Amino acid sequence: MTHETDPAAGALEVRMLWILLVAVTLALGWILLPFYGSILWGVIIALLFAPLQRRLLRPLRHRRTLAALLTMLVVVVVVIVPFALITASLASEAAGIYARLQSGEWNPAQYLRGLFDALPGGVIDVLQRAGWGDFDTVQRRVAAALTQGTQFIATQALGIGQNTFEFVTGLFITLYLAFFLIRDGDQLARAARGVVPLAPAHQRELLQKFRTVIRATVKGNLVVAALQGLLGGLAFWVLGVHGALLWAALMAFLSLLPAVGAALVWVPVALYFFVTGALWQAVALTAWGVLVIGLVDNLLRPLLVGKDTRMPDYVVMTTTLGGMAVLGINGFVVGPVIAAMFMALWHIHGTTLRSVRERTDGEGGNA
Repeated sequence: MTHETDPAAGALEVRMLWILLVAVTLALGWILLPFYGSILWGVIIALLFAPLQRRLLRPLRHRRTLAALLTMLVVVVVVIVPFALITASLASEAAGIYARLQSGEWNPAQYLRGLFDALPGGVIDVLQRAGWGDFDTVQRRVAAALTQGTQFIATQALGIGQNTFEFVTGLFITLYLAFFLIRDGDQLARAARGVVPLAPAHQRELLQKFRTVIRATVKGNLVVAALQGLLGGLAFWVLGVHGALLWAALMAFLSLLPAVGAALVWVPVALYFFVTGALWQAVALTAWGVLVIGLVDNLLRPLLVGKDTRMPDYVVMTTTLGGMAVLGINGFVVGPVIAAMFMALWHIHGTTLRSVRERTDGEGGNA
């Protein structure tokens, strides 16, 4: 009996191929793991800007390479250059605040003393039960937090320039991968569909869900974060809060946390204004935070994220928080994507089971 006609030998070969495929795939993932963030953002950029490349194909007479190059030029101008400028400004401002803290030019103890003295007795009792009732303790903790926070931001921002090789390598991988995915993405998708053992309808459903969730999550969350950071920084600048750009950047980052992110910055500042007697500033900042900054989160995020992903708000929020807790900043994309794939696969599993049962019932009835 030959190998070609031996079912047992054929099944063994298939199992061996699957074992080798899984082993090689895991090895490839292990090798690429140090650059998973760069690869992730390369895929994200390709998905976000691929429609632009397709629009450029017709006027460029379907020259895919030229269209991809022009698209990447737009990416550099729209994404990379603004990010570099904001990072440089943020590093400068954070370093300046840290230097003023170290030199004593800006003394948080003076502000804390005024805040502490203005607190009602009931609030002080609550703080004492929580271990924050002693002014010296509060001063040490807050001063340490401010110093460490500004030092961390300055160090991280400056680290991009200091770790030049690592930064340039990651950026190169991101842009290089994005270029080829933008140019050859359709061909790669067709090749992948040819080897994935799923029905064409199920392949299209998973691919469409993957694209939709990434585009909606990135565009929605980044638009909301940018708007909330801009609006919060503008309010702080008008009200004379020191380091408005730094607080705006912090607010934009925390805005990735749904519902409560931006409020973690502007609420303490509004409370400080209130207890120190700056009532109109407190009222103005509170009204601005609730009616304007909060409105951006409550209206735009569901429209830009939840509506397109067709996932409930609580699923988007919990998977965003869980993703960021596990994977850091990249988790705000990965978390919802995993949730969407989970829901889509269970939907496919359910429809497949129903189809099998219907065929079985039909065959039983015919018998």
